[in-house]
Amino acid sequence: MKVIASSLRKGNVVDKDGKLYVILSAENIHPGKGTPVTQLDMRRISDGVKVSERYRTTEQVERAHVEDREHTFLYADGEGFHFMNPESYDQIAVSEDVVGDSAPYLQEGMSVTLSVHEGVGIALELPQRAIYEVVETEPTTKGQTASSSYKPAILSNGVKTAVPPHITVGTRIVVMTADGSYVERAKD
Repeated sequence: MKVIASSLRKGNVVDKDGKLYVILSAENIHPGKGTPVTQLDMRRISDGVKVSERYRTTEQVERAHVEDREHTFLYADGEGFHFMNPESYDQIAVSEDVVGDSAPYLQEGMSVTLSVHEGVGIALELPQRAIYEVVETEPTTKGQTASSSYKPAILSNGVKTAVPPHITVGTRIVVMTADGSYVERAKD
């Protein structure tokens, strides 16, 4: 199925010269003068080679037929990351390079969208937000204003982030899975 280049997003799969590529990042660039372009950073699924391509935003690109299904994360081991289809209970193992930067944010039982092509997991999309516990942070300094002075903290998944001064060790917070940024205190 042909789609215009500017509609492609991270995690989409395109067919280029008979090979499948998963998009790692897609950026639409509108220069002051000249034609707007879409910059795509992609990884070839067959061998993991990374490629960078530029298309005019109106150019047609062949999008591969891929099944996007909800899967539940089970566990990670030497073979990779294991997911289960909640409808059929089929399990699928996904390699570490497919999971990539998302690995620390995976939690047991987390529901993710897994793109599957011919029985092989090729791309993974996490929920936008997830809840983690703060395991280490600095104590609040008395008299410190809460304007925009964030302090460093380490979450239960090992990721470092910045939190407002009122957050203490043991507090559960909501973070964006894309970059680990603080959203709010968890409401549970």
